[in-house]
Amino acid sequence: MMNQYTREDIIRLVEEEDVEFIRLQFVDIYGNLKNMAVTTSQLEKVLNNQCTFDGAAIEGFADPKKYQLFLAPDLDTFTIFPWRPQQGKVARFICDVKKADGTPFKCDSRYILKKVMKEAEEMGYTFNVGPECEFFLFDMDENGEPTTSTQEKGGYFDVGPLDLGENARREIVLFLEDMGFEIENSFHAGEIAQHEVDFKYDNALCTADNIMTFKMVVRTVAKRHGFHGTFMPKPSVNLHGSGMHLSMSLMKDGKNVFSDENAENGISELAYQFMAGILEHVEGLTLLANPIINSYKRLVPGYRAPVSVDWSETDRDALVRLTSVGGDGALVELRSPDGAANPYLLLAACLACGLEGIKKQLKPQKEGASTKKLPTSLESAILEFEKDSFIQEVLGKHICTRVLEAKKEEWNEYCHQVSQWEKDRYLLLV
Repeated sequence: MMNQYTREDIIRLVEEEDVEFIRLQFVDIYGNLKNMAVTTSQLEKVLNNQCTFDGAAIEGFADPKKYQLFLAPDLDTFTIFPWRPQQGKVARFICDVKKADGTPFKCDSRYILKKVMKEAEEMGYTFNVGPECEFFLFDMDENGEPTTSTQEKGGYFDVGPLDLGENARREIVLFLEDMGFEIENSFHAGEIAQHEVDFKYDNALCTADNIMTFKMVVRTVAKRHGFHGTFMPKPSVNLHGSGMHLSMSLMKDGKNVFSDENAENGISELAYQFMAGILEHVEGLTLLANPIINSYKRLVPGYRAPVSVDWSETDRDALVRLTSVGGDGALVELRSPDGAANPYLLLAACLACGLEGIKKQLKPQKEGASTKKLPTSLESAILEFEKDSFIQEVLGKHICTRVLEAKKEEWNEYCHQVSQWEKDRYLLLV
């Protein structure tokens, strides 16, 4: 849970903690973390939302009428980087992007999520999400460049010396806890050099902020330990990929409305409707959940990643799992997303689709009855996204236009490449 800070709290903390630099962080429409640094002499300016940057310098932000954009810090995201010097400390805010008149910038992913969360709030709901983020810690080469090589042999829940990343993982957890995270568990995942750290669920905005912070901490700590930390979905052909499973629930009056103690399985009709809304749009949603070429190398049969548009209460490998096991009550778990996703846009779309399912009282097909498949390439995901007018309306025309332009360019560039596989297969044969 993030702290609840006032303006006065921030001024006091900066002075008491000897903060010297403040990083103003925000994300572009592709989910890449950006920042601008100021010294604490500029704190008043920061708190008055007067820090500006050139929007044209950020890919996807370019708007001929809005070159100058403003960063408005979310005070509750203030935290100090525990790995930086303890004299003249470095702190950060996550910021909303605003226009000169103080209104939200239409390409700010955080604003898109806030907008859908407000719709949920008007229906009486708070959207809670718990992510499971997998990542790899690979070796660096002699020049400090990342590789996909590793010397370790660890598997699920192994310890050292099989798990060569346990010290790095420990430091990741300690730094995250210093920054206010509640870490539920951490462990070596199923593949060599693969790891998972699970942090407590929170409302969707805090969760999206936490995912961005988590990825930054993993990469930072990995480098300190001589590793390269990556959330690339499928870094090696023979390895299981890394996912970012999302466990979702709706709260109303302090209760999880996905739970129903009178139902035999403990799951409410509302949970089925929410899930049906996601399944209705999941093909169009895939471009947001799996936004890069490499995402689709993970979504293949035989590697426990979902490939069919289906749900289950018992099959742990289904696209959507509906479960009431555990202390948090009933949850809808979406298993297709990976760490390349922009969490703000993805969670906004998931929530909007789920709410649509509730409004329309949709019912999912019988478990195991669907014959539909997820898109199998970035190209097919683009086509499905273009067909889904509902998701496009949620994100807004400007973001959709920019995302589609960038992803079509990425696909075309990929199609022009000549891979090592092609050379190995055809050079002697043809």
